[in-house]
Parts: sequence; structure tokens; C-alpha cells
Amino acid sequence: MDNREAIGSWLSGPRAAAEEMGTDFGYRGERLGLPEEGPGSAASMGRRFGALFLDWALCMLIAYGLFARDAQGAANYALGVLLVLNILTVGTVGSTPGKRLLGLRVVSESRDRLGFGWAVVRSALLCLAVPALVWDRDGRGLHDRLARAVQVRI
Repeated sequence: MDNREAIGSWLSGPRAAAEEMGTDFGYRGERLGLPEEGPGSAASMGRRFGALFLDWALCMLIAYGLFARDAQGAANYALGVLLVLNILTVGTVGSTPGKRLLGLRVVSESRDRLGFGWAVVRSALLCLAVPALVWDRDGRGLHDRLARAVQVRI
């Protein structure tokens, strides 16, 4: 192997290097028994981040309108609003307003409704932010893995 190949595999990441060696990772959600495309398939990162952005914007509006009159105070309250919003909506109907607008739903690994206790765990971990930034090859964040949840397309 010359230096260009070594640098190229380093720049493209470990997954690309493993794929070049013949490793088959399958599609996102395959290990969970989800379909590759269409309803019930694993949600893409773009849709998930878009839904989180919409939910955060809604929480900022609520926090600014009800609790704070400056942007910094609203941001602090918005995190609490996001926690309550996620617990109540994911724990009952399975979707936050942002997820519903983008066609996503949070379900348990067995495709049932996510229990309220698991919704509390998932929401608390989401508000910590770090677990949501670490994900596996199925596209599930650490907060979803620990809560035994998966985000799917509707």
C-alpha cells in the first residue's frame, strides 16, 4: 500500500476502508428488521435534524413568549420546554410536532408505542445533547439505543 492509499482511507473514514476490504454493512435499519425504503424504514439523519430544528424553534417561541424577555433567558427555558414537549408528545402519540411535520415517529424496537418511562429516559438523554450526537450504523442515536427506541418514517 502506498501513502496515497493510506491517506485516502484515513480521509474517507473507517467505513469506506472497511467497505473496500469487502465488509457488507447492509442498509440502515436492517439489523432491526426494518424495511429498506418507505413507511416503517429508519429515518434519515437529515429528517431527524430537521425535526429537531423545528421542535427547537417552537420551544424557543414558547419560552420567549411565556417565560423570558431576552434571547439568553429564552434559550435556557427552551431546553426545559423541549424536555416537557418530548416527554408528553413522544410518550403519548409518538411524534413531536417537528417529527410529525417531517413524517417521522418514535417507536420501540418491537415497533410498538414507546412506553412513557422510556420516553422520559429518551427525552432526558436528548436534552443532554451528547448522546444524540453519537449514533450507530443503523442511524440510531445513543439516546434511542438506551431507550430501546427507533425513529421511523410514517
